[in-house]
Amino acid sequence: MRLSRFHLATVKEVPADAEIASHRLMLRAGMIRKLAAGIYTWSPLGLRVLRKVEAIVREEMNRAGALEMLMPSIQPRELWEETGRWQKFGGQLLKIKDRKEQEFCFGPTHEEVITDFARHEIKSYKQLPVNFYQIQTKFRDEIRPRFGIMRAREFLMKDAYSFHLTETSLQETYRVMYETYARIFTRLGLEFRAVQADTGAIGGHASHEFQVLAEAGEDVIAFSDASDYAANLEMAEAAPPATPRPAPAATLERVATPAQKTIEDIAAFLKVPATRCVKTLLVRGRDGLVALCLRGDHALNEVKAGKLPELAGEVTLASEEEIRAVTGAGPGFIGPVGLPAEIPVIVDRDAAVLADFVCGGNADGTHYVGANWDRDATIRRIADIRSVVEGDRAPDGRGTLHLARGIEVGHIFQLGSRYAEAMGASVQDETGQQRTLLMGCYGIGVSRIVAAAIEQRHDEAGIVWPEPMAPWQVAVCPINPKGLGEVSAAAESLYQELCARGIETVLDDRGLRPGAMFADLELIGIPHRVVVSERGLAAGTLEYRRRDESQSQALDRETLLARLAGNVPG
Repeated sequence: MRLSRFHLATVKEVPADAEIASHRLMLRAGMIRKLAAGIYTWSPLGLRVLRKVEAIVREEMNRAGALEMLMPSIQPRELWEETGRWQKFGGQLLKIKDRKEQEFCFGPTHEEVITDFARHEIKSYKQLPVNFYQIQTKFRDEIRPRFGIMRAREFLMKDAYSFHLTETSLQETYRVMYETYARIFTRLGLEFRAVQADTGAIGGHASHEFQVLAEAGEDVIAFSDASDYAANLEMAEAAPPATPRPAPAATLERVATPAQKTIEDIAAFLKVPATRCVKTLLVRGRDGLVALCLRGDHALNEVKAGKLPELAGEVTLASEEEIRAVTGAGPGFIGPVGLPAEIPVIVDRDAAVLADFVCGGNADGTHYVGANWDRDATIRRIADIRSVVEGDRAPDGRGTLHLARGIEVGHIFQLGSRYAEAMGASVQDETGQQRTLLMGCYGIGVSRIVAAAIEQRHDEAGIVWPEPMAPWQVAVCPINPKGLGEVSAAAESLYQELCARGIETVLDDRGLRPGAMFADLELIGIPHRVVVSERGLAAGTLEYRRRDESQSQALDRETLLARLAGNVPG
């Protein structure tokens, strides 16, 4: 490709709402242009990168035996009513009507469509297992689209759906897809982790997220420094305490704490560490209020707590009026001692091993000191309901947990029979009996990968692409202010030879001054740069520099070609 014939439109200034590196750099490099909130046009440069990602995803999915298809992006309401998601999916579902007033949605995902396809196409167990996939545009009406492609409303996604007769078969395909995703992200040159995750709105009973590690990530993941344990913070298990609860040694006493409501204020006022305090949250449960108790320095994990049988799948704090009605005190002064018997007290593991602790006094302006479980407060259940913190013991007993930020670029689920049962998708088994299909679901954010890679790999000059994702591998840069024919000819000859060797090469023949030329190429992240100049030709050398290195090297033509042949993916 010759840059004089390519649409390259770099800019220096970007909108103030471009908050993160990938958004700024994609705009500056001219990879994307905003059309509306969360909706972007991909330029020829951006599309080259997007297609590189798409090609690797397609190759690995085909290698795994998945079958590519293409489903409609516009989906009828009736399918979503069958699964109950027309209302449950919420405001992210973009609903539209045709001229006949029939209702549709722009697909944010395709479980309903693929299940409808399967119930009409798969009739016998002999057709199973089977795994269908597509690479297609999705739309989710984000309430606050931001961060450019990272949280856009319209995006490119690879979604796959597998169908099975048995749990064993489902788990086998799930394992294959886990390995396939690991190969995809490895080939793309990304630093990533596969983590245990919550199934969320998609549902199912097992899932893993694939997270690209980057400071701009919206997710927090916990991982062990001595094993392969890794989980999203929402799912990371807090290891049980290593020591049992000590015997009570103090007498229960109510003390005045007139203005101290927070754990920090109480700990400072009473001169005790937060680790010796218990904080109590009253939340709405299925049958009334529920008390959740944690150690003072720990935070409630709402995903874990929402799975308690006493709660209805989510954590909703009781109002001040509800709290006062049952305790007589306001928020900041409630505790497990003396709570009404009808309020179940669920205690986190680490809080359950405390003795002689501090807690709210259930009267405004008071707290208890010297409180103890069993003697002063009754525990209904001990459960893991806190978020892990840096330095916790890994739950598998191997190593210590560390926290890092990540960008979710892939998610795989074992859906089970949820969608097939709702939509009547079944097949005959070997005995002639009808059996409900089991499903797996496997998604990759193809366009999000582009932004995630930039977040992970950039510097002050611009993007530093992993080589498999770069728009071109090599840029040939003639420095020819005098218009010398030999410089142009040498650059043309090198460009032609690199192309002939199958190396994706761009010739910067725009006639720019060196500073402007190099700034553009560093901004768009070309991994290898070769400068052809009058001085270099006189010395029999070419100036070579890798994008991720600070120094150039003078190499003769054969050494350069050997270097590129060894370093550039073919």
